[in-house]
Amino acid sequence: MTAPLNHDNRALQPALEVCGLSRSFSVGGGLLRQGKILRAVDDINLSVRRGESLGIVGESGSGKTTLSRMMLGLMKPTNGVIKIDGRNIANIDRLELARKIQPIFQDPYSSLNPRKTIGQIIRLPLEAHGIGTSKDRDEAIEQIMEQVGLPLRLQHSYPSQLSGGQRQRVAIARALVVKPEILICDEPTSALDVSVQAQILNLLTDLRAAFNLTYIFITHDLGVLDYMADRVAVMYMGRIVELGPARKILAAPDHPYAQALLSSILTPDPHLDLPDLSLAQGFPDPLNPPTGCSFHPRCAKARDICCTKPPPVTRAQDHLIECHLHPLELHP
Repeated sequence: MTAPLNHDNRALQPALEVCGLSRSFSVGGGLLRQGKILRAVDDINLSVRRGESLGIVGESGSGKTTLSRMMLGLMKPTNGVIKIDGRNIANIDRLELARKIQPIFQDPYSSLNPRKTIGQIIRLPLEAHGIGTSKDRDEAIEQIMEQVGLPLRLQHSYPSQLSGGQRQRVAIARALVVKPEILICDEPTSALDVSVQAQILNLLTDLRAAFNLTYIFITHDLGVLDYMADRVAVMYMGRIVELGPARKILAAPDHPYAQALLSSILTPDPHLDLPDLSLAQGFPDPLNPPTGCSFHPRCAKARDICCTKPPPVTRAQDHLIECHLHPLELHP
C-alpha cells in the first residue's frame, strides 16, 4: 500500500492571523461603582503573509502597542483569536511561541539588562531555550553579532558603553539568535538619531532578505513605512480604518484620517509653514467614544450619517476601508 503524500500546507498559510481581536479595560472602577470600559483594540481582523512587511500606523492611543503585545502573547485578548502558522497562540507553549515571534522595542537601552555584558545578553535566549552546547552558543553569538554589524570585541562590553545604534543592534541580535520567523518592531528607530535610523532600517531590510523574516512594523512615522512596508494598516481608536498596499496608502489614501496623517509629514522646504493636519479637534476620549464613525468629530468631510451610524467595512482586492465617504466594491 502506498503511503499518503505528506503535503506541507505551511507555505500556503499566513504567517500570522488576527481574527475578531478585541481588548477592553475597565477604568476608574471602585468598590461601589463600576468602571468605564476602554476598548483599546476593537474587532481587528488581519492577515500577514509569510515574508511580508506590514506597517501599522496611527497616533498615540490608537491601539498599536496593545495589538502588538497581544500578538506577542504578552497580553490576553478579551475576544478573538491570534494564529501563527494556523495555530492559536493560546495553545502554544510560551517558549515555543518565543521561538516563532520576537519583539524589537523602541528604547534599546531600557530593554537591555545594564548588569549583563553584550555576550551574556545575546546568550540568554539560547540558554532559556536550551539550544546547543556552550560551544554552539559561542559560535551562534559570534555569527549573529557579525550579521548585525557588531564588532566581536563588544562581547565583553556593557550597554552603557555602547552608542544608541549599537544597543539597537544588540536588541536585534538577541531577537534573531533563536531564529524566529516573525519580528514585531515597535518604533525601533524613534529613539535614535536620524543618521543612525537609516543604518538600522537598512540592516533590518538586509536581515529580512537573509532570513526570510516576516515583519510587523508599529510606528507613527510614515517615512519609515514608505521605506520598510509592503502593506500599511491605519489604526484609529482601536480599529483598522484603512488597509492596503503601502504604495497606494502612502500616495493616495482614501480615509480622511489617513489623508490627515499623510499631510502631517514635514517638508524639507524651509519656506513652507508647518503642515495643517485638517483635524477639527484633538484625539477623542476613548472612555466616551463618539457615536457613529469615531473619527467624525475631527473630520472636515463628515456628513450626518457619519455622526449616527458606524461606517461599513468594505474591500476591493487588497484594499480595505471603513468609511461612509469612500465605500469600496464589497467582496465576500
